[in-house]
Amino acid sequence: MRPQQLQAFLAVAQTRHFTHAAEELGVTQPSLSKQIQALESELGAELFTRARGRIELTDAGQTLLPHARRITAAVTAARSDIDDVLAVRAGHLRLGATPSLCSWLIAPLLTRYLEAHPGVTVTLTEDGSGPLTDRLTAGDLDLAFTVGDMAEDAGLSVQPLLSEALVVASAAHLPPLTRQGFIGLPQLREQAFVLPAHGYDLRDLTIATCEGAGFTPRTGVDGGATDAVASLVEAGLGIALLPAMIAAGRPGLRATPLAPPGASRTIALAARREAPLTKAAGAFAATLEAHLTDLHAWGRLPQGMQAL
Repeated sequence: MRPQQLQAFLAVAQTRHFTHAAEELGVTQPSLSKQIQALESELGAELFTRARGRIELTDAGQTLLPHARRITAAVTAARSDIDDVLAVRAGHLRLGATPSLCSWLIAPLLTRYLEAHPGVTVTLTEDGSGPLTDRLTAGDLDLAFTVGDMAEDAGLSVQPLLSEALVVASAAHLPPLTRQGFIGLPQLREQAFVLPAHGYDLRDLTIATCEGAGFTPRTGVDGGATDAVASLVEAGLGIALLPAMIAAGRPGLRATPLAPPGASRTIALAARREAPLTKAAGAFAATLEAHLTDLHAWGRLPQGMQAL
């Protein structure tokens, strides 16, 4: 008694029509008929009668019906469970991340993950937190790294991971903004800012931080990704609020810490609250936890970064 035979039996029992059942299963009618005949031969009983052009279940067919349903359901469940186990070796991870995270965090993290799960394929989507959360909510992503203080809305579960300090970046070849070791936000009121493009988290954070200090940033150059903003600041076209890690990695920038309480942004991992993680996504989350634990224990978190 093979699963294919039981599936053929159930299809005919449901449709009461051999041709329709064959179409439903994607097989030819002669092939379906052979499956039914083989099952009847094995059981030693006819399962269907063909009276007046209508197919009906015999007593034997009625008896077999609930057993066939249970068996096929169990086979389907077993295959699904096995697929879940194998998914980490042959699955697909759809990951989203903001541009500033892709170099220092995502690249080494994916290296570690794929070394442990070489058969998994990864699709990485780079975008701002807003578009990423939209795609996550729509089911187009499994996990997304986001930046900013996100509320757990839109059916998402948000796990804060790191706090990243912001500094005032200015051109290294120009006079420093202050002779002190830090600078207050009100002192930036008259400075021209290089703002990231619309849709970038750092743009919204820059504007909100300045407005919290009582002024709207004066725009010198408007638009560009984080790397473009840093390059424009290096050229002396304005200042910018940048993550300390990015500013520290560019010799052409001078990074001035903000006076207390300063400013920071939160790096978090978001997932759909009601949807269970795939095996591939669950394995990635475990790799992330181990990776951040190691970075913290070894003192290798980037400058301005603190674990939450």
